Amino acid sequence: MAFEPAFNSSQSKADSDLWFIIHEEKLLVRRDGDACSVPCFSDVKPFQGALEGMQYFGHRDGIPCFLGELPDVEGAPAEGFTCKGLFELLGLVEDELLLIAGCAAQLIRWGNGHKFCGQCGGPTEDRTEERAKTCPACGLSSYPRLSPAVIVAVVKDDKLLLATSPRFRSSFWSVLAGFVEPGETLEECVVREVEEEVGITVKNVRYFGSQPWPFPDSLMLGFTAEYANGEIKTDGTEIVDAEWFAADNLPNVPPSVSIARKLIDWFVENYSGTSS
Repeated sequence: MAFEPAFNSSQSKADSDLWFIIHEEKLLVRRDGDACSVPCFSDVKPFQGALEGMQYFGHRDGIPCFLGELPDVEGAPAEGFTCKGLFELLGLVEDELLLIAGCAAQLIRWGNGHKFCGQCGGPTEDRTEERAKTCPACGLSSYPRLSPAVIVAVVKDDKLLLATSPRFRSSFWSVLAGFVEPGETLEECVVREVEEEVGITVKNVRYFGSQPWPFPDSLMLGFTAEYANGEIKTDGTEIVDAEWFAADNLPNVPPSVSIARKLIDWFVENYSGTSS
């Protein structure tokens, strides 16, 4: 990804800098017909005084990226701007910009949730040398939360295991995923999650890749695995249905921005034309 997270910046604000402005979990975007774009500094100058929590949080292809929260949309010019939910913007802005916006929303959510110390209740302060909040009263430091989760493509006889869940925002099928429990390895989590969600066991668990997924604060760790034994058995609640699919007969799958789709694309690339 061309975006590189960073902390602190000596750079002055240039008109071309990108500004990721969040209002109630939605992103402020410039609107041009059906097209949407992330505003730059020259766009937000008129209402910069209404922004809270402004900070530099990285750069994209050398262009500094700033974030801020807009508590009141009345502080923004109505003409040419709108606020949209991040998943509403799928296909309307670049995938990478959507992930950067998610990072901005994650940092704002963390900042709002740590204004006071979780240990003694005192007000916290931003640390100057790193992205953290510290309590002057008791010394507790709090860092942005990351929730590690595994996601796995399970293959059996040249077919991929896909499932659908009421948690999905649209009617697509995807590979299985779940959060890592304290005390377990990532590989153990893969085995446990697959067995819990669909009742089968897997073997030959191999690392595939990772992706920040700030919706709200996950780090997705991708794996591939092979079917070992068992029959599909779902609980009908978290997983409504699960089936094996050939590469040339896939259902509606997640968008390209997700590591879930990258795992599915890996399967298609390696198993197209192999299923009988």
